[in-house]
Amino acid sequence: MTITRPPVPAGPSDDVPPYEPWAGEDEALAEAAVAGRRAAAWVRSLPGPSASVPVGTWLAGELPAAIEAAMGGLDPEERDHVDEGGAVVDGTGGVDAATMETLSAVPRVIPEAVWLTPDQQVRLLAVAFAVTGSVRLIANDPGGAILHGLLARLCAVLDHAARPDGAESARDL
Repeated sequence: MTITRPPVPAGPSDDVPPYEPWAGEDEALAEAAVAGRRAAAWVRSLPGPSASVPVGTWLAGELPAAIEAAMGGLDPEERDHVDEGGAVVDGTGGVDAATMETLSAVPRVIPEAVWLTPDQQVRLLAVAFAVTGSVRLIANDPGGAILHGLLARLCAVLDHAARPDGAESARDL
C-alpha cells in the first residue's frame, strides 16, 4: 500500500479558507455527546470491589469522566492536516492527550478488575475502543464520520456495549 501526502496549500497560512461545518455536524456531535454520557453512566453503575483498590476508584471516576470528555469534546475542526512544511500532522479530534491516555489504559486495567464479570470486562473494552475510535474517526475523516453516518454507527456500538444487563441498548435506560 502506498501512502501519499496531501498537497501543501499554496500561499501563506492565512490563505487557508475558514472552517465550514459539515451538514448535520451539530446533530451528529450532540448525539455522540449523549451516547458518551450514557456510556459513562453505565461505567459508574458497575459494581465496585469489596475492598477499596486504586483500579476500583479509577473505574468509578477517571474512566467515566474521560468517556464523557472525549465524546462531548469531539471537534471535526481538529482533524489531520498538512503543515506549512508539508508534514502530515495528526489531528486530535478535539480530545486532549491525557483523556486519550486514560482511555488507552482500559486494556491494561481490566485484568485487575477481578470483581467484574467477563461480560462486563468485554463491554468495558468495547466502550473504550468505540470512544477512541470515534475520536480517531473525527480526526482522520470528519466528512465520512458525519456525512456517511460512521460516527452514528460507532455511537450505536457504544450504546450496545454500555447497555444495562438484560437491556437491548443503553437507550433503554
